[in-house]
Amino acid sequence: MAASSESDAETIDGPLLTPGLLQRREYQAELADAALRDHTLVCLPTGLGKTAVSLLVTAQRLHETGGKSLLLAPTKPLVNQHADFYREALTIPDDDIVVFTGSVRPDDRAELWESAQVVVATPQVVENDLVGNRISLEDVTHLTFDECHRATGDYAYCYIAERYHADAADPLVTGMSASPGGDKEEILVVCENLGLREVEVMTEGDSDVSEFTHKTEVEWERVELPEGVIEIRDALNEVITDRLEKLKQLGVTRSTNPEMSQRDLNSIRSELQKMMSNDQSEGYQGMSAHAEIMKLRRAVELVETQSVESLRRYFERQRNAARSSGASKASQRFVSDPRVQEAMRRAEQFDDLHPKFRRARILLAQTLGIEEGERVIVFTESRDTAETLTEFFGEHFETHRFVGQGDKEGSDGMTQKQQQETLDAFRNGEFEVLVSTSVAEEGLDVPEVDLVLFYEPVPKGIRAIQRKGRTGRQTEGKVHVLLAEDTRDEAYFWISRREEKRMEEELRKLKGVAGEVNEELGQHGLDEFESANEAEATPDASPAAAQTATNGGADATDDPSESDDSVDTKSSEGAKASTGNEGGSDGQSGLDAFAGREEGGGERHERASDSTLDDATDTDDGPGADATVATARGDGDTVEIVVDQRELDSTIARDLSTRDGITTRLETLAVGDYVLSDRVVVERKSVDDFLDTLVGGDRSMFEQVKDGARHYSRPVVVVEGEDLYGARNVHPNAIRGALASLAIDFGASILRTTDEADTADLVEVIARREQEESDREVSVHGEKAAKTLDEQQEYVVGSIADVGPVTARALLTHFGSVEAVMTANEEDLLEVKGVGAVTAERIREVVGSDYE
Repeated sequence: MAASSESDAETIDGPLLTPGLLQRREYQAELADAALRDHTLVCLPTGLGKTAVSLLVTAQRLHETGGKSLLLAPTKPLVNQHADFYREALTIPDDDIVVFTGSVRPDDRAELWESAQVVVATPQVVENDLVGNRISLEDVTHLTFDECHRATGDYAYCYIAERYHADAADPLVTGMSASPGGDKEEILVVCENLGLREVEVMTEGDSDVSEFTHKTEVEWERVELPEGVIEIRDALNEVITDRLEKLKQLGVTRSTNPEMSQRDLNSIRSELQKMMSNDQSEGYQGMSAHAEIMKLRRAVELVETQSVESLRRYFERQRNAARSSGASKASQRFVSDPRVQEAMRRAEQFDDLHPKFRRARILLAQTLGIEEGERVIVFTESRDTAETLTEFFGEHFETHRFVGQGDKEGSDGMTQKQQQETLDAFRNGEFEVLVSTSVAEEGLDVPEVDLVLFYEPVPKGIRAIQRKGRTGRQTEGKVHVLLAEDTRDEAYFWISRREEKRMEEELRKLKGVAGEVNEELGQHGLDEFESANEAEATPDASPAAAQTATNGGADATDDPSESDDSVDTKSSEGAKASTGNEGGSDGQSGLDAFAGREEGGGERHERASDSTLDDATDTDDGPGADATVATARGDGDTVEIVVDQRELDSTIARDLSTRDGITTRLETLAVGDYVLSDRVVVERKSVDDFLDTLVGGDRSMFEQVKDGARHYSRPVVVVEGEDLYGARNVHPNAIRGALASLAIDFGASILRTTDEADTADLVEVIARREQEESDREVSVHGEKAAKTLDEQQEYVVGSIADVGPVTARALLTHFGSVEAVMTANEEDLLEVKGVGAVTAERIREVVGSDYE
């Protein structure tokens, strides 16, 4: 990369870079050179240009290697910000730099992918497109993970990295973060999940970096809670103590202190789960009390650290939940306890402000007035608080909120367009105060501000670093943290402080022992990919080994479907016997026939689960090889599994998409979760979901299976999880009755699996049997069948106040029409079997209340 001819000290130019645009910063050039050599984690403080480092690498790779570049960022506003920067800084035509978010239709993404040189995307969208077989990573020559510390657990970054290292012809990965982890082990986990082999760290202490940073002054201030707030808190804490006393009597805790740590509460829950597993009824009672404690603690946290207004909204949601059909006993006890009701009454009557509100207003007035500042960001954890603060500050300053798009509590979010317009207006000085939830923490190009105000401390060092990075870029900045005395605020603050200091220390250590860490990464990193690929280049098993496995020898597979020797079934037409010959001497098939192909069971799953996949072509020529309906990443025939979009919350679709010879396709299915052939549809239910249909009054599972049976001759219900008869306080006969109903009334096959991996194995085996052995094609049947008039009437009534289909039928049978149900008074409603006082009151409230 060459410096500009005009001024070596000012700009940096190179292939595909817009001349004279990028400021010359030696540390960025040094980091980019390192990232070009290998898969690298780039650690750089917030606001010092991590994206510029990635851009320099992208430009060089596209120039030297060709292909395309993929940049992933966790939020839509961040994706748009990166795309704008790339269009400005690269000489690539703007149309060749495309954005992939959920706002772009899947079919459009597939078309754009083919022509784009640079794709900037949210990880969930790319994950969906990979699972849906809409895109291929083969030609991607540079993949950047922004805010890469997220690469843990089931986050989409981990799956995409696995696929990239397996699929790309010439991969290069760059991970970027200002705060990659709280300690060395966390950092190493991120590196291993992304396949990173080198770590490059720059801190504010480096001479090349220090000239571009300014001191950030951090102050924290304790505020004293007013008597009215303390009275509400104490009333709630009394109830917590009472519930803990009941748990103490069960022997699962020695303490009744309402301030006990979350770790202690988790330990109590574990002990209660053990009691439930032993079929002790006290365990179920204790778990209900534990659930109530968690609700109470949330209420205490809101009144202590947020505002009484936030508490009022929370109480309202809890009241509605307790009055709904199928409400839990914990919810009902929560709102009916006299001390909680007294706290609710006090909250309604409280007409003062939380002291944080006043102090925050003083700090804003000082910064924007006396000190003649221009911009302030206020961070808060609660969207309710963000909305209240925006209204409060708006009386004195030009204030806008900045929140995410979705909210499970029903609060209005912001669209991507609204978020972008708000940030643009803030940059342009159109308003002074931005009140934001966590959506503005990570990486967003929020303009330099004069004050970052934490309405409450965050119990995570990574997030504190990101928030503070909004100031101190061009000039000295200030960070102010508000803490309510003797509340969880103080605990969170010290947790965050310790973690932040430890993280900074680890980064310094990481910088000092980079060679040692890189050596450790080399031992646990991509060598695993390489060794696995070498292993897959060798035939999986000789015929002799296959026979040994079938006969239960030392080389037997771990797949349960191939090792259950209790199965003894007549050989199906065309199936191979256990010896590998057509039809055994005794006319029966070996267990390998039930697993599909010899390679279709445990060994394939083993390769998928240890992150060592490649695109090996499936060369099996067994029955059904001509019946494939789609082509996967390899050149051979494949089995297609159609997956409902909503199933992406589990790992099953991702797991299946990485298996050799399997093609996954995403659809929004009207019926079922997985379509495996023209006759087989699978409805998957976890044990908890299955039991919820029995105790919660929600009969949707039976409706779903009924719809499946209308369209597919072989509906399958998979109940996933362990301890079906002991997970809840549900009588075993009720569970057996539900299973019998599904099998007898709806003709569904009921299959049990232990976990998501087991379900994926089962789905694969069924799909292979259907498409390879039975020569059937995948067919996603048409729209859900139109409801009959009776069904439509049941649907309308059942939707009122969560009544559900059973009570809806009882109401319609009693009153004769939807209209009569709607006009019935409470006394008449109570005459219907199954309708109690709570349900009757709720129906009248929903039907008779004014719409606001």
